[in-house]
Amino acid sequence: MPQPRWWTPGDLDGFLGLGLNNLIQILLVMGLCRGVLGYPDSLVFGTILPALGVSLVVGNGAYARQAFALARQEGRDDRTALPYGINTVSLFAFVFLVMLPVKLTALGQGLGEAEAVTLSWQAGLIACLGSGLIETAGAFMAEPLRRWLPRAALLSTLAGIALGYIALGFLLRTYAQPVVGLAVLAVILVGYYAPVRWPLPAGLVAVLLGVVLAWATGLTSLDPEQWQTNTALIGLRLPQLRLGQLWQARGQLLPWLGVIVPMGLFNVIGSLQNLESAEVAGDRYPVRSSMLINGIGTLAAASLGSCFPTTIYIGHPGCKAMGARIGYSWLNGLVMGAACLLGLFGVIGQLVPIEAGMAIVLYIGLVIAAQAFQATPRRHAPAVALGMLPGLAGWGALMLKAGLRAGGSGTAANPFGPALLQPLAQADVWAAGAFALEQGQIVAAMLLASMLVYLIEARLLAAAACAGIAAVLAWFGVIHAWQFTSADTVVHLGWGVGGPWALGYGAMALVFLAARGSLRRQS
Repeated sequence: MPQPRWWTPGDLDGFLGLGLNNLIQILLVMGLCRGVLGYPDSLVFGTILPALGVSLVVGNGAYARQAFALARQEGRDDRTALPYGINTVSLFAFVFLVMLPVKLTALGQGLGEAEAVTLSWQAGLIACLGSGLIETAGAFMAEPLRRWLPRAALLSTLAGIALGYIALGFLLRTYAQPVVGLAVLAVILVGYYAPVRWPLPAGLVAVLLGVVLAWATGLTSLDPEQWQTNTALIGLRLPQLRLGQLWQARGQLLPWLGVIVPMGLFNVIGSLQNLESAEVAGDRYPVRSSMLINGIGTLAAASLGSCFPTTIYIGHPGCKAMGARIGYSWLNGLVMGAACLLGLFGVIGQLVPIEAGMAIVLYIGLVIAAQAFQATPRRHAPAVALGMLPGLAGWGALMLKAGLRAGGSGTAANPFGPALLQPLAQADVWAAGAFALEQGQIVAAMLLASMLVYLIEARLLAAAACAGIAAVLAWFGVIHAWQFTSADTVVHLGWGVGGPWALGYGAMALVFLAARGSLRRQS
């Protein structure tokens, strides 16, 4: 019987894809903490990144060990470990919806910059801790949810996120830098879709070509002052337990539950979908232990000083298609963890531009989107297409708000508000609808896709139940209900806040029930 190995040649491609994804997230953490939140390098490189590094080592190591043990038990050598890293959605949510408001409020109350930064960081810690607790609890509730949801509902939601937040985002960046982006994309498409073998792994060829072209075209250049700043940050920094700071921040838990709970549930459901995606690709993993690893990784991050949850990534089928098995996971943990502990990411970000390897991540987005159609019954294809739309709408809302902020809106002098909506509607841009679909987009996508699956299967009572659940969730603001902040649109929780959407879903349920009566008479 074949036996698993800790390393195979395909693991190099998988490592480049997963490592690049983690690199992007860590560069985002650095940029947002330094630029948006104004955190000092001592906090970013001395506390946050080392804690992140430990959480990546813990999670990737655990998933690699899990895959090896299951493969040995089954007598297989083709099992691919679950990919794992920083949760992108929670990263943005906690920065803009928790940490930045806390800092601005503290400054507005007359506190100094250092005190405001400390309060903001502690709020991020408690948000991360809350998310980890929800992820851990979700490990005991996810399996019944998984059995109830149709496969089309799970996979289509992933496909929408993959197409919007991953594939489209990087495709825009590819065409913004076409010399580098298109050349690298060509290498990836040939390497993974054409019957051609490169002399080196396709991912490595793409990254090397991208680095050379980026430097040759001037996309990347060496700024001596920035280089000196980044090299000065190199050095071993070991994380310390931050239980005292978490205890001090306990009072900030309740005010931010409106962000923490949806993000925690988002992570639970997203991990569940990724486990479903892995099973479709041929690797079934136990739900409870897989999600416990995820929750423990996030709790480790929070207890050591990181504000950013970790999660099981979308992309297992893409990594498996590359030939990655187990080695790509533990290598990613070691490399990313070591770079965080040693303060190397400032230098790495200067030497290796994201454009050099972004086509690998784009390819993973394509694999996920294609799988949603390939792994579901053909007659469920309309449900898959419908389930993809909320994710695309959420990404569009993110782009719209970023454009508005770039144009001068979202400031103290020109805050976001209802006045934005009418001019956009006159231009046939229905921003209110995009903002509504953005809130609770994963749950909304699953419910919409489930409704259509049940309708296709003539299970109208089940479709009505889905609409009823959506109505209840909308009424309390778990999905769709939103409100303006000065520079964003955020979830709006409360009694009756989502009344219009609740009434709409209620009307859908009544239509389904009426149609069920007609179906009975016809039969």
